[in-house]
Amino acid sequence: MEQQAYWAIGIFLVIYALIISEKIHRTIVAMLGGILMVAFGIVSQETALHHIDFNTLGLLVGMMIIVSITAETGLFKYIAIWAAKKVKGEPVRILIVLGIITAFGSAFLDNVTTVLLMVPVTFSITRQLKVNPVPFLFTEIIASNVGGTATLIGDPPNIMIGSAVKELTFMAFISNLTPIVIIIMLAYIPLLVLMFRKKIQTTPELKASLMKLDNSELITNPKLLRKCLVILGLTILGFFLHQTLHLESATVALAGAFLLLLMTGEHTMEKALSRVEWTTIFFFVGLFVLVSGLVETGVIAELAARAIEWTGGDPLATSMLILWLSAIASAFLDNIPFVATMIPMIQEMGQMGMQNLEPLWWSLALGACLGGNGTLIGASANLIVAGLAGKEGHPIRFVDYLKLGFPLMLLSIALSSVYIYLRYLM
Repeated sequence: MEQQAYWAIGIFLVIYALIISEKIHRTIVAMLGGILMVAFGIVSQETALHHIDFNTLGLLVGMMIIVSITAETGLFKYIAIWAAKKVKGEPVRILIVLGIITAFGSAFLDNVTTVLLMVPVTFSITRQLKVNPVPFLFTEIIASNVGGTATLIGDPPNIMIGSAVKELTFMAFISNLTPIVIIIMLAYIPLLVLMFRKKIQTTPELKASLMKLDNSELITNPKLLRKCLVILGLTILGFFLHQTLHLESATVALAGAFLLLLMTGEHTMEKALSRVEWTTIFFFVGLFVLVSGLVETGVIAELAARAIEWTGGDPLATSMLILWLSAIASAFLDNIPFVATMIPMIQEMGQMGMQNLEPLWWSLALGACLGGNGTLIGASANLIVAGLAGKEGHPIRFVDYLKLGFPLMLLSIALSSVYIYLRYLM
């Protein structure tokens, strides 16, 4: 291996260790890592820019703008309170309903945005019923990572995979991942009820007080809501049709975002753009450049060759290796840099003669997204919920989460293993 390759590996490992340690903000670390790859001459600036996936970035920015404007209308609070009243204020049923809403929202918005919208509503409901909010929050964490697995736009790893592999369209993600996501959610719901039903008991009087809440007061801007629903509907339709229309998913998302901004005016634009998670966007930029150093120096190609050698190029063994490695790694590491490293490795396997890469891509998506449920640090959504819970005086401890989350994660990966085998490799 050339000296440049060793420099690339050294920079990558140091940056990865700093990201895991969380001593310095991960965005700063990732950007500095990317800059070092260029400064040391491992990749040129032009090559680095070529490796930045602007489709992933555009899709994220577009959806962040649409969701931030829609959140202003009170729609998401309305849906949660309406659902709680539909199940007569029964805590166990509310737990199930909030979990399903979170999973569905995560599939079509993204899991981080969904939990940011759901957690304040959850606290409002649990305060009304005087029950412990932690079981509800835990359920929402689990549901957000499972639901986000179902579509191209639900979780950053899927966005990255879909952007890297043009054949994997919005519809391809739905048709290949939604069935197993539904199976996993159906397996989880009775287990979550079994775990928490005794901890969320309330009184008939408190249920009655929840039923008296007026949903209509939660919609703060009906005119804006109508505009948002039209644009959100058109954008999701655009995702379904983007291959037929010969448009990238980023083009669809950005078109929806700026069409909504056109309809709502300049005053909305500044607020919406300020709510875009620019730290996340620059984190992606730094990672893409960081990984480009491993690609350009042949490190990724060498890793791919070793993996094929280890599994003998067998599709089943390779799929299971990627699925379980992704899940375990994503439980303890940030799944975004892990997926950024794995994508070129799988592409390299294709160039080395592996014919059918499809099960490998779905294994990576399932492992990376579902693995996030394993620990409290496994996904951004987990950390956001834990942070919000701590501020409300209900801290979620790492070990307490691990005891419940890790077994559930292993169950989902076991189900995914069976699914991958039966659907693609039998």
